[in-house]
Amino acid sequence: RPRLIERLNQGLQVGHKLTLISAPAGFGKTTLVSEWLATNERPAAWLSLDAGDADPARFLAYFITAMQTIESDVGAEALAMLQSPQPPAVESILTTLLNELAVVSENLVLILDDYHVIDAQTVDEALAFLLERLPPQVHLVIATREDPNLPLALLRARSQLIELRANDLRFTADEAAEFLNQVMHLGLSRDDMAALESRTEGWIVGLQMAALALQGRADSASFIQTFSGSHHFVLDFLVGEVLQGQPEQVRNFLLQTSILDRLSGPLGDAVRFGVAERPNLSKGAGAPVSKDGKEILQALERSNLFVIPLDDERRWYRYHHLFADVLRARLMEEQPDKVPELHLRASEWYEQNGSPADAIHHALIAEDYERAAALIELAWPAMDGSFQSTIWLGWAKKLPDPLVRNRPVLSTSYAWALLNDGELESGEARLRDAERWLDAAEDTSERLEGPNTQMVIVDEEQFHTLPASIASARVYYAQALGDMSGSIRYAQQALDLLPEDDYFERGRLAVFIGLAYWASGDLEDAYRSFADAMTCFQTAGNILYAISFTFILADIRLTQGRLREAISTYERSLKLVTEQDESMPEGIGDIYLGLSELAREQGNLEAARRYLLRSEEVGEQADVYHYHRCIAQARKHEAQGDLVEALELLDEAKRWLDYRTPLPDVRPIAAMKTRVWIRQDRLAEARNWAREQGLSVDDELSYLHESEHITLAKILIAQYQKEGQEGSIHEAMGLLKRLLKAAEEGARMKSVIEILVAQALAYQALDDTPSALTSMERALTLAEPEDFVRIFLEEGPPMATLLREAAKQGLTPNYVSRLQAAFEKADGETSLTQPLIDPLSSRELEVLELLVTDFSGPEIAAKLMVSPNTMRTHTKNIYSKLDVHSRRAAVRKAKELDLLK
Repeated sequence: RPRLIERLNQGLQVGHKLTLISAPAGFGKTTLVSEWLATNERPAAWLSLDAGDADPARFLAYFITAMQTIESDVGAEALAMLQSPQPPAVESILTTLLNELAVVSENLVLILDDYHVIDAQTVDEALAFLLERLPPQVHLVIATREDPNLPLALLRARSQLIELRANDLRFTADEAAEFLNQVMHLGLSRDDMAALESRTEGWIVGLQMAALALQGRADSASFIQTFSGSHHFVLDFLVGEVLQGQPEQVRNFLLQTSILDRLSGPLGDAVRFGVAERPNLSKGAGAPVSKDGKEILQALERSNLFVIPLDDERRWYRYHHLFADVLRARLMEEQPDKVPELHLRASEWYEQNGSPADAIHHALIAEDYERAAALIELAWPAMDGSFQSTIWLGWAKKLPDPLVRNRPVLSTSYAWALLNDGELESGEARLRDAERWLDAAEDTSERLEGPNTQMVIVDEEQFHTLPASIASARVYYAQALGDMSGSIRYAQQALDLLPEDDYFERGRLAVFIGLAYWASGDLEDAYRSFADAMTCFQTAGNILYAISFTFILADIRLTQGRLREAISTYERSLKLVTEQDESMPEGIGDIYLGLSELAREQGNLEAARRYLLRSEEVGEQADVYHYHRCIAQARKHEAQGDLVEALELLDEAKRWLDYRTPLPDVRPIAAMKTRVWIRQDRLAEARNWAREQGLSVDDELSYLHESEHITLAKILIAQYQKEGQEGSIHEAMGLLKRLLKAAEEGARMKSVIEILVAQALAYQALDDTPSALTSMERALTLAEPEDFVRIFLEEGPPMATLLREAAKQGLTPNYVSRLQAAFEKADGETSLTQPLIDPLSSRELEVLELLVTDFSGPEIAAKLMVSPNTMRTHTKNIYSKLDVHSRRAAVRKAKELDLLK
């Protein structure tokens, strides 16, 4: 079909990003692309999609793997990010992938076939992000039954899109004639061909099935007159005719293998005959004349009987989706009792051929839950090790509950998967199921009553390590609930059970012990535990884990007032990573982000900007990184006086870690927001927060709630300044005195400095300058050796006044002079309007003008005649270029930069 091949070739011209082939089923989309690729010299990768690929991580993994069939190294970094314990935001992965694609020298094509099965906005958004930034040497082809939710209008307007639709794909009268007589060798008259073309309306699958049904018929003219109606009825009729004309063994092959999403000759034989009972299919003397599956598939392909090869070697095929649907319906009509057995045979074959996921899939469809449970139990270690516990959990949840309860290994794996997914209580219940079997095994006099009380173990190796695994899971559970003593108790129990040389598991347990110490305020023991964990991970050869907790080590040293050691901690981890592999990205983003924050802590704004930029360039895997990044950006905006944006960033940070984790929340987001409210004079909201938290000046103090109690003292000071209530300022002073004593006893010197600064500001509010300077002098003396700057700058104009008084009194003159200079620099930075590095496009400026109005996002999209998805893309670009995170902030920044008409 040269007219269509030419259209596809046009899509490869410079500037075109996407070729869209969109038409209903049976219009030859896949066949056309296959024929085109055969005539095209560009290397191409083909990805056939199914509904399971709607998971964005799975979609991207397959997307990258497909690209690697052309360029083996492309996407390796992005794929590693996907397979990390806590994958990063999708945009970080996509940016990394785009950077890798940008250096590919060869022009290449990627085909996404059957994109209509993907019903996931996250995948659409990921693909839109890629399309917007796709390097010119990469071209995307999408074959689909319905238009994807992509910015097609924008691509069309930019002449970046080539489209082929049903009207383009329909066979013309000449094409139908050539197909029927020259390809299918039917020898039809012109009138018969015209009648077929008219009845099928050029619908290719209808013509193909009609041609197959007509082969060998003498009464072709009368047959052509017998069918009419919608495509669906034509299809049912013609499949019946086609099936009826096949030899019995081919017909059975088609029906019985229709249960498979993809098939090969050996798999087809296993499904037909069973793995153990497969007959002799040789051609030797006296042997059966039956063909084997490979021969049948090759014959079906030669006969155009709706089989599509999935690889160049013709090992794997799939049926045309419409054809498969009808075959399955026929199978259920004719052989319903045989369907479970067919799925079990497929499961057995996949198990023997190293594909546990497919084996589990077919066992579950067959509802052979005993077999499925055994396979799922055996699959856990590998899937847990490759961070696929969510997929594993989906399988496990399909098993009947009583069956799981009798399997202690499966129950424990189930518990871990639930804990990883944030379902803590459900996970703990599964641990109890496993523990009751271990208790019964120890006490032979105890009998478990009830049905199915026989313990079932499939994976003996996992069973032997079950006590240690359960203890480790209980550490996680206790830590996530804030049960520090329980966490340490279970961790010690697990350590006693683990082999001495299991450095990785010992490292994980050391982390949990460190978290418990950290939450309790025992910072030195916490530091020692985390340092031991890093050593264990290094010995185990897992550098990613070795550096993953650097931010905690640095935070501990910072809390102790040892800012320079905190910086050294990050630098050592950075050196460790670069010594192992300079290109290794995992964990580096968090390290650079930490260095940026500490540079800002010392007032080195240029270094802070440089480190932050580097952190964003390399991206990051974990939610924790994005949580820290949002907080860092919030503090920066707060320092610049942009309090609204600071609050929105803190809300975004909360969304990144809005689930229970073992990490102690020593600086709650809500307390940070309350401090911003105080600066906004929103005292009613600040007081409500304190009331909701049940905070009181008489509370028992702890490190875990230290930040909240300092915030309470700030509320009371602000309340005195606004309302003149004597009681509130005295309550604040009493609380600060108690907090200072607790921080000193815990050797938390940064907390000591922060509390002394708060005391100084409280005395200033009372017009007691001598007492204020006494507190200031001690704070300055403690802060100077480590070059703390931001801890003073955060207090704004009242602190600038105190520093002037300190300068008059000659307190730490060099240091005070430096802090005053930092205040002046910060004021200049806040008031300076910076031009945009990446200017807004004309379309983005048009969107920006409408963001000022009261129109909603969908209403703006309608006015601009673009899809909601395109509107979201424009909005994201605007936010990124303006360095904001909300519509209100974008409007405010645009006014500052005079971007609005």
